[in-house]
Amino acid sequence: MTATLPTSARSYHVNSGDGIDGLKLRTHEPRTPGTGEVAVAVHAASLSFRDLLVLRGQYVLPVKPDVIPVSDGAGQVIAVGPGVQRVRPGDRVTAALFPRWLDGPLTPQHLPQLGGSLDGMLTDIAVLPEQALVPVPEHLSYAEAATLPCAAVTAWNALTGDNPGIQPGHTVLTTGSGGVSLFVVQLAKLLGARVIATTGQAEKEQRLRDLGADEVVNYRAVPDWHTAVRDITGGRGVDRVVDTAGTLEQSLKSLAIDGHVAFVGSLSGAWSPLDPRLLFGVAATVRALAVGSHAQFTRLNEFITAHQLRPVTERAFPFEEAGAAFRHYESASPFGKVIIEIR
Repeated sequence: MTATLPTSARSYHVNSGDGIDGLKLRTHEPRTPGTGEVAVAVHAASLSFRDLLVLRGQYVLPVKPDVIPVSDGAGQVIAVGPGVQRVRPGDRVTAALFPRWLDGPLTPQHLPQLGGSLDGMLTDIAVLPEQALVPVPEHLSYAEAATLPCAAVTAWNALTGDNPGIQPGHTVLTTGSGGVSLFVVQLAKLLGARVIATTGQAEKEQRLRDLGADEVVNYRAVPDWHTAVRDITGGRGVDRVVDTAGTLEQSLKSLAIDGHVAFVGSLSGAWSPLDPRLLFGVAATVRALAVGSHAQFTRLNEFITAHQLRPVTERAFPFEEAGAAFRHYESASPFGKVIIEIR
C-alpha cells in the first residue's frame, strides 16, 4: 500500500426501511485497502431516487444491514492495496454503481451495488475495488462528477445502449425533469436528436428549453400529454421515449412505428396494467434499464469530455446535514442534482 490513511473516518449508516431519520453518523477507523482495492477520500456525494428507495425499504435489489448508503460520489485516491495498477494516490475518481459489471449484458453476478448490497459513498473514506473506478473528466468539479454514476449513466444507456442507438434526426421524448431526464435532454441534443420533455411545473418549462429541449409539454395542463406529443411530431410520434415516471401506457401512445421505450422505472411505485395491443400497435421495443456498465460509463465520460458538458446541480449541503439533503431532495422537486459536500 502507498500513502497513509488518516486515523479516523466518518460514515453514515442505515438499515433499509428506517427512513431518513434512521441515518446515523459514526466515527471509526478506516479500513486498509486489500488486494486490488483503493481508498478514496470522498469529496462529494449526489442523491438519486434509488437512495430514497433504499431508505424507505422499497429498493428492488438486496440491501445489507447497516449499510453505508448512497451510490454516487467522487473523490481522490489516497491509498492503494497490493496489485493495484490503474490508479495511484492523487487521482480524481468516481465509481460505477455496479462495481463488477465491466461490460456486456447484465448478469446475476454483476448485481452487487454500491449503497445497497455493498457499502456506498456517504462517507469521507470509501474503500472500493480498483475495477469499479472511473476517472473524473478534467473539466468537472468533484460535485459535478458525483452526479454521474447513476443518473448520467442511466441516461446514456437509455440513448445508446441498444443497436444502433439514437441517431442524428431522431426525436426523443423524456418524461419529467428529474436527474435522469435532465441528462437525457443534454445528451440527446448533443447526439443530434430533436428533444421533447415533459414537466408538471410551469416554472421548469423555460429551464428545460434553456437546457436544450426543443419542445416542452406540461402534463398537468395536458393530462393526455401523448396527444400533444403526436401533435408536435405531426402525428408520427417519437423514435424513443425515456420513461422515468412509470407512464408506460402514454409512452407507448407517443411512439412512432418501430419506436423504442427505455424504461427506467416508476416514481410512484405503482404499476398500472398494460394492454399488450399498445405494444403491437406500433411494433414497440420496451427495454428496462439497470443503470449501466463500467464500459458505458467510460464512453459517457469520453463524450462528456469531448463536448465539455456540465451536469446541472441544484443545491449543496454539508456532510453533517445529510438528513436535510435527503429531505430537500424528497420534498422540493429540485431542478438538478442535490449534492452532499464532504471535506
